[in-house]
Amino acid sequence: MTYRAPVRDMAFYLTEVAGLKALAGTGDFADLTPDLIDAVLEEAAKLAGNVLAPLNKAGDSEGVRLEADGVKTAKGFADAYRQWVDGGWGSIAASPEHGGQGLPLALATVMQEMWNASNMSFGLCPILSQGTVEAITAHGTDIQKKLYLPKLVSGEWTGTMNLTEPQAGSDLNALKAKAVPQGDGTYKITGTKIFITYGDHDMTDNIVHLVLARLPDAPAGTRGISLFLVPKFLVNEDGSLGARNDAKCTGLEHKIGIHASPTCVMSYGDEGGAIGTLIGEENRGLACMFTMMNNARLLVGTQGVAIAERAYQHALAFAQERKQGRPAGSTLPAGEMAPIIAHPDVRRMLMTMKAMTSAARAICYSNAVAIDTAHHGADAAARGAGQARADLLTPIAKSFSTDIGCEVASLGVQIHGGMGFIEETGAGQYYRDARILPIYEGTNGIQAIDLVSRKLPLGNGSVVRAFVDEMKETVAAAHASNSADMIAVATALDAGLAALDTATDYMLANLKSAPNDCLAGATPYLRLFGTVAGGHFLARAALASAEGAAPRVTLARFYADQILPAALGLVGPATAGSAALFALDEAALAG
Repeated sequence: MTYRAPVRDMAFYLTEVAGLKALAGTGDFADLTPDLIDAVLEEAAKLAGNVLAPLNKAGDSEGVRLEADGVKTAKGFADAYRQWVDGGWGSIAASPEHGGQGLPLALATVMQEMWNASNMSFGLCPILSQGTVEAITAHGTDIQKKLYLPKLVSGEWTGTMNLTEPQAGSDLNALKAKAVPQGDGTYKITGTKIFITYGDHDMTDNIVHLVLARLPDAPAGTRGISLFLVPKFLVNEDGSLGARNDAKCTGLEHKIGIHASPTCVMSYGDEGGAIGTLIGEENRGLACMFTMMNNARLLVGTQGVAIAERAYQHALAFAQERKQGRPAGSTLPAGEMAPIIAHPDVRRMLMTMKAMTSAARAICYSNAVAIDTAHHGADAAARGAGQARADLLTPIAKSFSTDIGCEVASLGVQIHGGMGFIEETGAGQYYRDARILPIYEGTNGIQAIDLVSRKLPLGNGSVVRAFVDEMKETVAAAHASNSADMIAVATALDAGLAALDTATDYMLANLKSAPNDCLAGATPYLRLFGTVAGGHFLARAALASAEGAAPRVTLARFYADQILPAALGLVGPATAGSAALFALDEAALAG
């Protein structure tokens, strides 16, 4: 089966639940109307469903290959990319100053869900390019912006992010790539980077690499890292392409998933040094890169939503067609089997997939609207509040949504039964593709550490308290709704918020005095936070629904009954401390 973007749900969650409605028609988004949002989403859905989705399975089978003249993508990818560029899809959220359309990042985030649901290997490329645009816009020189942004915004060129080295993964203190100033404003870059997504390909004429490296006199550790722009082809003053730079893909990783996305080993300086230019200040490269990484983390969370949606649609279609057994009380003629969707446990799995996907979608879209508010809010107070909300939600959006992506894809395999373990059905590809998501752009463990150690203390806890208070307002509205279903949702959400309050109080009280105890519980705490936030957003969706309210009320009720109670069981792990983690030495662990 192919992919059909749930456009109505996407628009609803974007405007009514995530809050884009408050920004639309005002300020920088004065021309943004509901009709425009719907029109853009409908057109994007056509490209996703008709062009990208049909390439997904074939691309997975064919993969990519490294030849003497560079990396070759799977059949149809280059043509699909040209159609994507011709449609102007890369320019949605970019500044009009550089050829962009000036629409909200949140709208572009919905597009990213479509690209990745239809074909995650393809969708990875626009994510990296969008991040490159953001980094250069925020930190680049006027010359860098002039030479690179128009082509990156249009999609004529693509971008990459080069952090990881063989000895330097999550810990960038170990980074060894070098940058030597040449006295003319350029630097010669040498070193090896690994796991570089779309580090080389045949879909565009040029690739713009953002590379972390150390200057000769740089301080040790992360304080001595700078960021450099290193193009595949040098760019002349008039914007034309010049000589081939000394930046090459020397190997491709063989992965369990996303086979059609080239994951490259990049070598800089094998023939004397790749020429690059500094982005931002010397020894401030990590701060510049975080401009790119934070939004990339949101978009990876969106990938989790995307793969969950695709797996759900695939499993639903199979459950409607596959006939096995007879449910209790069946009135089917003797010997006739029912579609498996009629069986309670299959229906439970499908409802779980739908509810978790919708909850994660709402969290990611809300994160994106918060980022838009941080940049386009009506005043300084609104922008500050938007930034604080974005900072809080980013690790939750990335981790909760990518965990959900894996879990939903696994349920999709389970619904297929034995056929789910057979590649021909396609269910296994979503499971394989999903598994990278909790790992890259900062593992989910790192996101949990970020949430507990950096985001909870914001404003001495006022940022997280403000969000909790907002969720309590949703509870109050649900209690006042005079709906038995919504009152049940409110009761469950109340219990979830009490659990979140308990765990949050523990974290804030012990972070300075017992950091290891807090970090030991960081991952279950993040899951607790995401689970409660998901219930809040689904309740908000039900309360905001006028037309078609019943299905959203039912979904909120299912989540409250079947998923939200897990939050109560996470308080213990979140607050248990670290003693048990270190009670066994390595010998005991091995034995």
